[in-house]
Amino acid sequence: MTTIGWDEWARLDAVAMAGLVRSGQVTPRELAAQAALAVSRLNPKLQGIIEVFADTLDNPSIDAPNGQGLLHGVPMFMKDLGSGLSGRHQDSGSALTRGTMVRATDPTIANFLRAGLVPLGRSATPEFGMTFDTVTQYDGAEPVITRNPWNLTRTPGGSSGGSAASVAAGVVPLSMSSDGGGSTRIPAAFCGLVGLKASRGRVPQPLGRNEYVTRVSIDGVVTRSVRDTAAVFEYLTRIPNGGSFIRMGPPQSSYMRAIERDPTRLRIGLSTGDWGRDAPVNLQVTSRVREVARLMESLGHHVEELVDTEICDWSVMWETYIQHWIGSRAGIALMARDKGIGRQQLQTLLTPMTWRHFIASERYDKYDMLRMMSGNNTVTRQFGALMDRYDVLLTPTLAIRVPPANGAYSLLRDEDLDDWVGRLADSCRYTMPANETGMPAISVPAGLDTDGLPIGVQFHGNFAREDVLLSLAAQIERVRPEWFGAVPPVHVTRAE
Repeated sequence: MTTIGWDEWARLDAVAMAGLVRSGQVTPRELAAQAALAVSRLNPKLQGIIEVFADTLDNPSIDAPNGQGLLHGVPMFMKDLGSGLSGRHQDSGSALTRGTMVRATDPTIANFLRAGLVPLGRSATPEFGMTFDTVTQYDGAEPVITRNPWNLTRTPGGSSGGSAASVAAGVVPLSMSSDGGGSTRIPAAFCGLVGLKASRGRVPQPLGRNEYVTRVSIDGVVTRSVRDTAAVFEYLTRIPNGGSFIRMGPPQSSYMRAIERDPTRLRIGLSTGDWGRDAPVNLQVTSRVREVARLMESLGHHVEELVDTEICDWSVMWETYIQHWIGSRAGIALMARDKGIGRQQLQTLLTPMTWRHFIASERYDKYDMLRMMSGNNTVTRQFGALMDRYDVLLTPTLAIRVPPANGAYSLLRDEDLDDWVGRLADSCRYTMPANETGMPAISVPAGLDTDGLPIGVQFHGNFAREDVLLSLAAQIERVRPEWFGAVPPVHVTRAE
């Protein structure tokens, strides 16, 4: 027995769902129960949710969500990595950290609670979020493969794959994500959702780290509507005093107000170029991006195609990002030491590709770290100079279409690391630079490919201008509503 019919449930975004709570038509407990029912119906196929909190089902107020928040009563799932909720477990997708208890609520989760959201459980992520193919494996058991509701043989992306699969399937209207190489934008693109990676310093880091230590990653959400993304980010931008190495300050304006109006005429730089990588870009992807470029022109924006060399020094960009990507895995040694785990045992606890990352991290020394920091400065300033000429950049989100689940990008593969990382960077060539530079970027759905799978397009914004990206995304949503909230074959309205 459901409180809301599944067709209506699937049409409601989080803002509308919270409106039903405010008007007294439903209660947070009823919403939590229906979301849990959706998990029981769909999760056996999707494997996107790893835990539903039984005590939250009994009492959605247990973690004190703000009753005055814009999204009060709406259930969501927390990505099982990074920012956590006190008293809850966090596995981070790894046998090394499985069963870790979160000791203090991180600021991002506190911000979700300020919005009134109800953390109902945990969503799946690959080990330490190190790829976009969401697969986990513990203690030699069968792999747990998270699947895309558009086609169960395909990945929903990652590393926020469990959240994206569940939102696309209509389990909840939004769910937590984080993005260190595209991990919000990639699953948004693969599942037909909206995914915003905010500027570096815009959203608080977990209590145990800051932007200096982990410059590439930032928390967010995946949603079915631009309005929901704007609503959540009204709250996510609160950073506690002393809680940010990079003190950005509050946004220039309300994100909810920004989406109410079309942006002024924007200068849009268009690129479907190689971006310093050798592998070709899928032709259906580039065709869809150019279709969106024509739409931008029809809406009065000025679109100008870029040459790759105008953007940045790509050799520096890739050397810097990949060195950080691999070199930061040295931190695994600290986690193992704190647990009293030796090197031989550590190998048994990590997936094959994570182990190779860890071993490769030892190739770098302090001079490499200094070169990496210098490279970051070079590339960030080059993108900054480019954004003096443009308001946004339009690119693909991914250079590929949706690949198979537990396939070429899985951490369970057993192959040469450099080949694997090279393939990852080829596919993520358009997402990783925003992580390196700290620029904001948003992926929005742009229809389906010839296999009936979503394609996402991406807009990079100028530093600290998430409002422009959200305004533009809302404009696209108004003129192409069929691209947003599309219903995949595996969905709450179609479950038996």
